Amino acid sequence: MKLILEKNKLIKLKKFALIFIITGCGYTNIELLFRGYTHPSMIVVGGLCGGLIGILSEKGLKLKLWQKCAISALLVLFIEFISGYILNIKFQLGVWDYSKEPMNILGQVCPSFGIAWFFLSIIALWLNDYIGYVFFNEEYEGNLFVYIKRLITLK
Repeated sequence: MKLILEKNKLIKLKKFALIFIITGCGYTNIELLFRGYTHPSMIVVGGLCGGLIGILSEKGLKLKLWQKCAISALLVLFIEFISGYILNIKFQLGVWDYSKEPMNILGQVCPSFGIAWFFLSIIALWLNDYIGYVFFNEEYEGNLFVYIKRLITLK
């Protein structure tokens, strides 16, 4: 029994690491595409957000998809604020600055990006399930469009 539990923990750790790498690299590529530049720390920030959203996506949590998206958005905003406080305020790296956005908090987070994270989190939630299916033989609920439909219908 203990061996099965240890194996399960190892699989979850491997899955977290894989999602961390994919979402960290994916996020930096999105920044490069839309902003034209990024910072190496964004691999860690993006990976941490993706990995934690992946944990939220696990089947044991009986939440509706819109609830997972809302929690994910808050989670990303929290990580963004903490990392922004450290990188931008304490270390003065100037990685991002939302100070011109309405209702920003110390120029590190703002509501408009929170709304964006709500909708973007569906990709991370789906990606977690897809990676689980492809690499770890887990259940798979369907392609990304199935998730979008579930979000729109509040299921």
